[in-house]
Amino acid sequence: MGGEYRITGDKYPRMRRPRGRRRLAFLVVASVTALGLIGWGTLQLIDVFTGGDKARAAGPKADCASKVSASASAPAPDTKALPKPGQITVNVLNATPRSGLAKKTADELAKRGFKIGEVGNATAAYDKRVAGAGMLLGAKEAYATALPVLNTQLSGAQLKTDGRKKPAEVDLIIGNGFKSLTQKKDADKALALLAKPQPTPTFSC
Repeated sequence: MGGEYRITGDKYPRMRRPRGRRRLAFLVVASVTALGLIGWGTLQLIDVFTGGDKARAAGPKADCASKVSASASAPAPDTKALPKPGQITVNVLNATPRSGLAKKTADELAKRGFKIGEVGNATAAYDKRVAGAGMLLGAKEAYATALPVLNTQLSGAQLKTDGRKKPAEVDLIIGNGFKSLTQKKDADKALALLAKPQPTPTFSC
């Protein structure tokens, strides 16, 4: 070209992007990022104050209506078939090296209305082999009848069944951790609750 715009020599002008566009693009990206962070933080605050995580974890059951039903325990006693203490014969057997426990325990159970059968030392199968407070042993039929009733008198005892044919006759085998029977007032409360189990709420949609 000639005139005012004539190019001479072997150097040519470089074409550069205006710096304003770069700054504009950077500001747009930064603004979008900031808005995203602000939105995420807002959601987190909402979850904290409204318990969003717990509500999501609860799922659809959170809106379920509650109903009351009788609670089940192990063993689950048949309240209609529960015998009275006077209908249960208890053999009190001592499986510890301490003497006199069987007689003392049998006397206390007799005061509480139980019939007392054999009183003495445990057989070799259980002698010094019962951990904890003791073991209550009876027929399979006694697992949900006589054994739970006797269990109110010695909390924490193990419950076990054998092949005997007399469901109303059970063994109380005193264990190494035995200290005493449950206090009578507490045993009476446990016996009353056993006869009338308290209902517990269950949930259904």
